[in-house]
Amino acid sequence: MAKDFFTEEQRMQIVNAIKDAELNTSGEIRVHLDKFCKEDVLDRAAYWFEKLQMHKTEQRNGVLFYLAYEDRKFAVLGDAGINQKVPENFWDSIKDQMLANFKEGLFADGLANAIIESGKQLKQHFPYQTDDVNELSDDISFGDN
Repeated sequence: MAKDFFTEEQRMQIVNAIKDAELNTSGEIRVHLDKFCKEDVLDRAAYWFEKLQMHKTEQRNGVLFYLAYEDRKFAVLGDAGINQKVPENFWDSIKDQMLANFKEGLFADGLANAIIESGKQLKQHFPYQTDDVNELSDDISFGDN
C-alpha cells in the first residue's frame, strides 16, 4: 500500500514542511503518493491535481508533488496562477534537487526540501494574507495501488 511507503516520522517531516511553507504564502501545496504509474507521469499528476480539487484555489496557486515510488516516476505540477509567475525553469530545478535526494534513497528529505523551496517562490508571488484560509489539506494523499 502506498501509505506504508513512509514511516510515521517521515510523513510528519513532509506534512510539517508543507505547514512551514504555507505559513508564509497563500499558496497551497499537496503531496500524493502512488505505488505505480502505468501512464505518462504528468497525465497521472494532472488527474490527481483535479481529483484533489487543487485547481479550485482562489488564486490558482496550488502545487502538487506526485510520486509513484515503485515505478520511480515523479512530477511537480503548478497551477496556472503560480506557473505565470515563477521562472521558466523553476520546476525543473526543483525536480533536479528532488532527483538528487531520491537517487540516495532520501525520498522524504527530497520532498520536504522541494516543498520548502517551492514555498519560498510562492511567498514571493503569493505572500501570506492576514485573512488567508488554508484551502487544501496539508496531509499526504495516497492512491489505492
